[in-house]
Amino acid sequence: MGDSHSYDRISVHQALGGGSVADVLLWRKRCGGVVLLVSSTILWFLFERAGYNFLSFVSNVLLLLVAILFFWGKSASLLNRPLPPLPDLEISDQSVVKAADEIQVWVNHALSIARDIAMGRNLSRFLQVAFLLWVVSYVGSVFNFLTLVYIGVLLSLSVPVLYEKFQDHIDEKLCKIQRVIQMQYRKIDESLLKKIPLPQNKQKKTQ
Repeated sequence: MGDSHSYDRISVHQALGGGSVADVLLWRKRCGGVVLLVSSTILWFLFERAGYNFLSFVSNVLLLLVAILFFWGKSASLLNRPLPPLPDLEISDQSVVKAADEIQVWVNHALSIARDIAMGRNLSRFLQVAFLLWVVSYVGSVFNFLTLVYIGVLLSLSVPVLYEKFQDHIDEKLCKIQRVIQMQYRKIDESLLKKIPLPQNKQKKTQ
């Protein structure tokens, strides 16, 4: 069992994409992790505790940035100094196509789930989606959106690191929990769910 477990071991870095984002989330680039943690904490404190308005804050920051760049450019032309080192501010076609493809995959997957639920084909999928939406509704009633985003940032900077460090022990516990859930689901499925008539069964009979 130990050999199969070590064989099934996955790389957390590769699961997170294997790029710079994975390096930040796993604290391999400590500077990036510190910047993300500090900036998210400051923004959460400003908007959640200090009472700043998000729209006015963004407008003031952009106004300050535009003013600095404008006066920098004017002073550079008058004093024969170099202009602000700004890159070409444009989005390439490849980036747009790649983002559109990623969004298309997720949207099509969500639409396929919604279609299966609407057609009554998959009762277990319906129960899973209903439970997930109930959990989201309950969590949303306890925390606001900004606090949820901040909690998500904290979890993304802590959970992957802990999982990578204690992956063997966590996988063992998760396997046990998965077996228990599957056993309970089979009992519910055999005693209750299979007795509920579905439209798919009627279609098969007519065929």
